Amino acid sequence: MRAWRNYMDGSQRLMDRLNRDLQAKHDMTLADYRILVLLSESPDGASRMSDLADGILSSRSRLTHQIRRMEEQGMVTRDSCVEDGRGVRAVITDEGLRRLAEAAPMHVREVRANLVDIVTKHQLKVLGDVFERVNRTIESR
Repeated sequence: MRAWRNYMDGSQRLMDRLNRDLQAKHDMTLADYRILVLLSESPDGASRMSDLADGILSSRSRLTHQIRRMEEQGMVTRDSCVEDGRGVRAVITDEGLRRLAEAAPMHVREVRANLVDIVTKHQLKVLGDVFERVNRTIESR
């Protein structure tokens, strides 16, 4: 019970803190940041909406709303998939890349200050191992 409650409280506090900092200093949410990172890491700066939803562990309808908001802010655009013409892709824009590059150093500093630097290397490895196992187990069910 102690482990579960501390995980719930600590992870929620960490995500809230990271989200608040991104909103206050870069006018983007943690969800925006995560989408921009995934798009920036794809070879052509684009991803099918269905793949992106899976990548950020979001429902397709929630992602559609998020992308629409990001599109209004000039961070992404949407276009048709050339492979089949039926799917829709999200594409990072130059503005999205610029805003990601601006926000990344602060975000990394905050992750380090609020997680990485306050635990030992061993604890960080165990944390990574634990959630790798949780992810694999849930994905396989």
